Amino acid sequence: MATNQPAATSNLWLRSTGLSVKAATTNDPIEKEVDQIMEQDDAAQAEVDKWIVDNDAFAAKGAGVPREEMRRRIQDRLAPVDKAYQDFLSRHPNHSRARVAYASFLGDTKSEEAAEEQLDKALAADTNNPAIYNNLANIYGHHGPVKKAFEYYAKALELNPLEPVYYHNLGTTVFLFRSDAKEFYGIDEQQVFNKAFELYSNSMRLDPQNFPLASDVAQTYYGVHPFRADEALTAWTNALNLAHDEVEREGVYLHFARVNIMDHRFGVARAILNNITNDMYADLKNRVARNLEERQKAAISSNAVPVTSEKKE
Repeated sequence: MATNQPAATSNLWLRSTGLSVKAATTNDPIEKEVDQIMEQDDAAQAEVDKWIVDNDAFAAKGAGVPREEMRRRIQDRLAPVDKAYQDFLSRHPNHSRARVAYASFLGDTKSEEAAEEQLDKALAADTNNPAIYNNLANIYGHHGPVKKAFEYYAKALELNPLEPVYYHNLGTTVFLFRSDAKEFYGIDEQQVFNKAFELYSNSMRLDPQNFPLASDVAQTYYGVHPFRADEALTAWTNALNLAHDEVEREGVYLHFARVNIMDHRFGVARAILNNITNDMYADLKNRVARNLEERQKAAISSNAVPVTSEKKE
């Protein structure tokens, strides 16, 4: 049911972790060299992304390069970037910014284990860099230990309490790993939900115009039990107010319909669906409409909603 546009794939691993590698602002030749390698990295990954998209399109038409051949081309294109990072770090092993950039490259192109090794080395050289703690926490959130992710996100926030991505990442980890969060923080499940939404609130306070963030927060309510319909509608209203165009707005309307269906407000949901006209949402709209009819029939048969009336708004 995600309706926001997907993020670009190039350097996605890094870009979701708090913009931890920034261009140098000095004329230091060492920093300039790192910038050049990072530019080489971005260019290579952007080209690889285009190859993959184009080849998928050709393959759908019965053409395209075989998978093994594409893999070889990608490896050949990325090899000079890998070598540039390794050569630089052999000369400057304690350069944490380069380590973090190389970790991003490895996280995108090889494995999180390889990225974690570089981040550990970066942390050894720079123990007060919040982005390193955040990036390591992301990895721990993927393959464990989750409780270490909680610790490292907290450290990142201690070092930089004004970075919205850190609050968002910790909130998501708390929400997804509720059993671990209950044990780690000594709270019950409803308190876990409350903690996650408090962290999301901090993230939104620091980045109040971020539509994808607002949408992510609103979608989280689908996993809350018991369902908090009014809070979910408030969150989607916030996302609607941040939507940039009619495509994003109609995507939010689909969620308004879904939330109202879950709250047995079937007439409201039907009226919302009738106002969604964009062809790109036709399949989703039909799925939600079918769900509406099924839920309404089930509600009537179980006497959850009287046949002649509907839950009042």
